[in-house]
Amino acid sequence: MTNLTTNTKFIMKPSKIAIFICIGLLLSCGSKKKISKTQPSTSPITETIIQQEVKPVSIPENQKIQIDNKSKPKNINSTTSVHSYIEQYASIAMDKMREYNIPASITMAQGILESSYGNSDLTRSSNNHFGIKCHKGWTGKRVYYDDDEQGECFRKYKKAEDSYRDHSLFLSQRKRYATLFHLKKDDYKGWAHGLQKAGYATDKRYAKKLINLIERYKLYQLDSNVLDNLPKSISRFYKVKKGDTLYTIAKRFKTDVQTLKSINKLTSNIIEVGQRLKVN
Repeated sequence: MTNLTTNTKFIMKPSKIAIFICIGLLLSCGSKKKISKTQPSTSPITETIIQQEVKPVSIPENQKIQIDNKSKPKNINSTTSVHSYIEQYASIAMDKMREYNIPASITMAQGILESSYGNSDLTRSSNNHFGIKCHKGWTGKRVYYDDDEQGECFRKYKKAEDSYRDHSLFLSQRKRYATLFHLKKDDYKGWAHGLQKAGYATDKRYAKKLINLIERYKLYQLDSNVLDNLPKSISRFYKVKKGDTLYTIAKRFKTDVQTLKSINKLTSNIIEVGQRLKVN
């Protein structure tokens, strides 16, 4: 009996220990549930990862096409859309270069920049590809849009071609752009800086943006295409005779003295008998 009792006590002690352990575990589990309820549903680590996933990808500066708010595109692939825009309107830009002597590269670059390659709200609602405001004397249709000020008046066109033509007229008929037409026909850099200086846009980086677009998309090739296909003038020469003056020669060939001096690189009105002068 003594041995049995001793063994029984020995067996029961571990049982009691096991019971106490279970009770302890239950209490421990309950305390953990209470803590989890007070913790935020998203840990700081998870929040950091989420922020990194939605952070915009940084694009190198030389690959950006910065657009004003009125021209900002929505969910458009820039490279594909710009090429599509160029294909659609390059021929019009070249036609206007032949007619108005404005580099097609400049017209094309301004169209890309001002209209966000045809996708700005202003362009979609009015076919205005160059951000031209109404200004004094505009009698056509108009739309109102917030730009430098609220509710500014912009010109509205029936079709894009009308906008391109009006752009050429706008530049060629205003005195502040007159000096640009003395530049070489393919001097896109001179035109870009001239437009900025004349106040076409308020953006201080306007010229740089136009030049970047022209060089990135090789728009200068449009200028070359136009100039290479222009009819070549035939140079004629006249041999100066006794009694001739630049005035009499200019009158004979239906030109003017200044033109004769320019094409012959003369610095004065003095000419000599036997001298050969180019007369186009």
